[in-house]
Amino acid sequence: MKTKLHIFKTVAKHLSFTKAAEQLYISQPAISKAIKNLEQEYKTTFFVRKRNSIELTIEGKSFLIYVNKILAIYSKMDEQFLHKNETFPEFINFGVSTTLSNYVIPKVIAKFRMQFPQTKFEIVSDNSENIENLILNEEIDFGITEGNFSNPKMHFKKFIKDEIVLVTNVNNSSFKKGSIDIKELQKIPIIEREKGSGTREIIDRFLVKNNISKLNCVVTLNSTEAIKNYLYNSNDYALLSINAINDDLINNNLKIIDIKGLSIERWFYFVKRTGYLSSSLEKFEKFIRLNHNF
Repeated sequence: MKTKLHIFKTVAKHLSFTKAAEQLYISQPAISKAIKNLEQEYKTTFFVRKRNSIELTIEGKSFLIYVNKILAIYSKMDEQFLHKNETFPEFINFGVSTTLSNYVIPKVIAKFRMQFPQTKFEIVSDNSENIENLILNEEIDFGITEGNFSNPKMHFKKFIKDEIVLVTNVNNSSFKKGSIDIKELQKIPIIEREKGSGTREIIDRFLVKNNISKLNCVVTLNSTEAIKNYLYNSNDYALLSINAINDDLINNNLKIIDIKGLSIERWFYFVKRTGYLSSSLEKFEKFIRLNHNF
């Protein structure tokens, strides 16, 4: 039951069977079967299946509230009984790309320290290239980056898939259908990150790949938080990581506008020096995988 509830929560988070399958490393048919079994067990429909998307039903939204509470209890049980004898070093240092260091990792570390308060952390937030150089120079033990497979001295393992989405103020009613095409994307006022940021590089590659010469950039800011604060007070648009706006979607501050037929995706990877072995690192990596989306 715990696994099925976790699958339900992940599908509800992404509103996509495909994205849930990618995040959980489970086949899409297995995801669909788990949701179908839950719906049969509770004799209701949790998702409305449309042509290219799904939505939570009213029953699905109510069920999600219970699922969150139940999974939180499971998590406390695991902490109390499964992990009570685990030990970790007194100090862990690692590097994380900016998006994850701002919106994902702090919550995981806070939860970890509640369980293992003896462990202290030094976490470097930087772009992927700099983090990988720190690992090679043995200044930090490992990192979580976007990944660059050209260096045989580095070992990469998939962690989490990220998506760059088009967002705007929730009260912006310009696109009532909730989607735009490529031509419209090039006309709307865009707030963008500065050159050199990982998100900006992903977007620039996306534009080149889709033969888009440029966007209508009206303001450039040097942080995602600055862009979000701008959007709270404007009907302009921005391309941001889905991981950076989860709370804004839940709190009804921002909304996503789909770009028809296109998606901007990237993977984050656990990265370490090739041949580097550490049982503590393996256990900590497992902890992050289990807790990053709770």
